[in-house]
Amino acid sequence: MLCEAIVLCDPSAPTKLRAPSSNLLPRALVSNRNSSARVLVSPSAASIVVFIKQLCPFHDHIQSHLQHAQHSTATAMASDEESHAPPPVTSMLTTGDVPDHLTEMSADEAALAALGYKQEFKREFSGWTTFAVSFAVMGLLPSIGTTMWYGLGYAGPAANTWGWILSVIFILCVAMSMAELASSMPTSGGLYYAATVLAGPKYGPLAAWITGWANWLVQVTGAPSVSYGCAGMILAVGSIRNPGYVPTDWQTFLLTVLIMIIQSCLSSMPTRWIANFNSVGTIVNIACLLITIIIIPAASKVSPKFQPSSFAWSIDNLTDFPDGMAVMMSFLAIAWTMSGYDSSFHLAEECSNAAVATPRSIVMTAASGSVFGFILNTLIAYTIQDLEAIFDSDLGQPWAAYLLQILPENTAVAVLAMTILCAFSMGQGCMVSASRVCFAYARDDCYGVLSPVLKQVNSYTLTPVNAVWFNTLIGVLCMLLLFGGDASIAAIFSIGAVGAYIAFVLPVFIKIVFVGNNFRPGPWNLGKFSTPIGIVSCTFALVMMPIFCFPAYSGSDLTPEGMNWTCVVFFGPMLFFIIWFFVDAHKWFKGPKVNIAHHMHGRETITEGVDVKDPAHTQGESDGDKDSAVKAAS
Repeated sequence: MLCEAIVLCDPSAPTKLRAPSSNLLPRALVSNRNSSARVLVSPSAASIVVFIKQLCPFHDHIQSHLQHAQHSTATAMASDEESHAPPPVTSMLTTGDVPDHLTEMSADEAALAALGYKQEFKREFSGWTTFAVSFAVMGLLPSIGTTMWYGLGYAGPAANTWGWILSVIFILCVAMSMAELASSMPTSGGLYYAATVLAGPKYGPLAAWITGWANWLVQVTGAPSVSYGCAGMILAVGSIRNPGYVPTDWQTFLLTVLIMIIQSCLSSMPTRWIANFNSVGTIVNIACLLITIIIIPAASKVSPKFQPSSFAWSIDNLTDFPDGMAVMMSFLAIAWTMSGYDSSFHLAEECSNAAVATPRSIVMTAASGSVFGFILNTLIAYTIQDLEAIFDSDLGQPWAAYLLQILPENTAVAVLAMTILCAFSMGQGCMVSASRVCFAYARDDCYGVLSPVLKQVNSYTLTPVNAVWFNTLIGVLCMLLLFGGDASIAAIFSIGAVGAYIAFVLPVFIKIVFVGNNFRPGPWNLGKFSTPIGIVSCTFALVMMPIFCFPAYSGSDLTPEGMNWTCVVFFGPMLFFIIWFFVDAHKWFKGPKVNIAHHMHGRETITEGVDVKDPAHTQGESDGDKDSAVKAAS
């Protein structure tokens, strides 16, 4: 039989510690193979040795081992301090790491404990359902339909063809860099958490503050912008059926708010219901997208059905800037459409096998969105008839005007109905993602006095219901921009691109410039390509941020109605948040509760004794046990 002893620094620890994985506690056991006693030894040596004497006739042999082990531990610790480089910057568990926790934990819970958090959500999202939420949030069909103003409206057909190809190359680099961080740090805090860990104790709070608020502004305006587009399409159907009907701003506002309230109710449901709803929503999104791609050429009423390639790949510059700048400005529509892949990151605490499933979902969402988006955009470029008529239409909705241009009325309405259905699913996915972001930030006291309320998890649904409705309230207030004119409400779309890519690449920039090789990746990583891909990602964001703030017109043609108000709507609040940090928040906000180097506080591990990799001491321990759970003492 086996006699084991582990020294703990906490005398109140339980009387037994066993790790199911042999590689979690390498050489952490003291053994006498001939002994039948198994004990746990605390640092209170005198009392524990008496206890051992009462239980085990081989106490003298055990005591000799303990004395030798304690001497070896002290020697090893001194050696480590002298010879080892600073600990890796990450939150992934490595060999020898055991989270301080009293109860049995799965591998996901153990990794989350190392990140500094306890498990609060049910892990009922699989890799597929996590992808489903991200793909639903991306919502290619409604996204492309809603943002035609900023793609075709800036550069013409070229924005949909080679402009799409060029931009998604860089966007895929950003997605892969994000996925690598998600594998290393799978928590709902996402990029905000990663920025803190990578920036270190001194600058971590500021990095977290900037990343967190930028990302929250994106999330909290995501659902309103999608719901606004959905409402516009619904009202466009009304105008098609009744040509004399002209929607008012109040009608658009109230319909948008109603849609958001319904989405918020769905987002407040238990995790399993949300997962199932989004699984169905993703299937509907894919089906509607494929049906639309088939219907547009098959049911076209114009002849010839397709424009020549010389038209579909050409620039029709509708701005006051050079052609190259117009194409780059059209990337705004593509960046907004392709920004939903980060939703998987924010669902990491509800996903099984999160360190692998989450990054895979991020990359799958970006890759599938790139392919399907290119197909639909290219089809639009080849079938559009009159570009200016689309934007001058009384419908006020370019997607609806385009469909009426090439399809019979009933068919156009049917495609619009599918787009509306997808938009609703997309908005609901945005609500879910935003609520998880809000919860994660409130958990770390980002919201000041509101944090205790926003970080509560509903006892019945086990979801952050308060965070859902707080975001809804802020979203309704954002929709008041509608009464400032088309230019002001358009800013919520620019926020979705500008704020998103600031939050996306800031942690990547910190990792490349300040952390370098001291970064410990998770199981999904880019290997030697990590730094080059990260550099491409950061360069793309740095170049595009100011371009996304450009108005379409310049000089005497620029009026308040044609101004790009992103610099006010996004950078105004960001300036306020930064001033708040330096004036007051730096006194109490310390960033996420991180355990950067995974030091197991309260535990001293004996380094001499039995090699637990010896098969003789791991018999009866299944592979499932090794990978699925950890029992440790706090």
